[in-house]
Amino acid sequence: MELQNKSIIITGASSGIGAAAALLFAAEGANLVLGARRSAELEALAGQINRGGGSGRAVFLAGDVRDEGYADTLVDLAVKEFGGLDGAFNNAGIVGEMQPVADMALDNWNDVISVNLTSAFLAAKAQIPVMKKLGRGSIVFTSSFVGFSNGGMPGMGAYAASKAGLIGLMQSLASDHAADGVRVNALLPGGTITPAGGEGNPEVLDFIANLHPIKRMAEPQEIAQAALFLLSDRSSFMTGSPLLVDGGISVRLV
Repeated sequence: MELQNKSIIITGASSGIGAAAALLFAAEGANLVLGARRSAELEALAGQINRGGGSGRAVFLAGDVRDEGYADTLVDLAVKEFGGLDGAFNNAGIVGEMQPVADMALDNWNDVISVNLTSAFLAAKAQIPVMKKLGRGSIVFTSSFVGFSNGGMPGMGAYAASKAGLIGLMQSLASDHAADGVRVNALLPGGTITPAGGEGNPEVLDFIANLHPIKRMAEPQEIAQAALFLLSDRSSFMTGSPLLVDGGISVRLV
């Protein structure tokens, strides 16, 4: 029970890595606040957790991570329902339209930056004061190998910029708040079988899988296990770290 009685926010929880993390964290004893845009999916997931008979409970609130009020409300819900906030898995993100920057619409650039990077800024602003008051906490952002060492993958200018910016933000936050007992790290997945990762399209899956030296894509549960490590006390001496969980793709692309 790695997360017994810990209160944790998960965004992007309605599917993929976020949903896998919710099920895993609850099985490990966490009390969860689930956030995403799709209310029906969140309700179903929370119901599954609460009917599961484990010690972890789940509540949910649908909303847009680009909304500062939503970030604040998720924290308020954690405090109201569970008495505080021990951790956050800020996992929501989008790929956006894949095209060269010269052909990219400003709206696409703004959407990707706001969902992937500005939302992380808003989440940190809401989450850190509560954790700082308690003198402990762990924040995990979902970045990507694309923002770390992507070998110039084509058509991903906005996505790469947002995920690289997220690593920089994470490291600055880690430096600012290490002495407060708040750890901040980033998870850098490789290709993962999720709706955003080409789920249901065999040709796309085969192409992405073959980019990895391990010759397959990750299951969402595998990425969730790494997030569990960063949120648990097993990573108590880690902060400011971009943790690659990428099947070796960053090694190949360096």
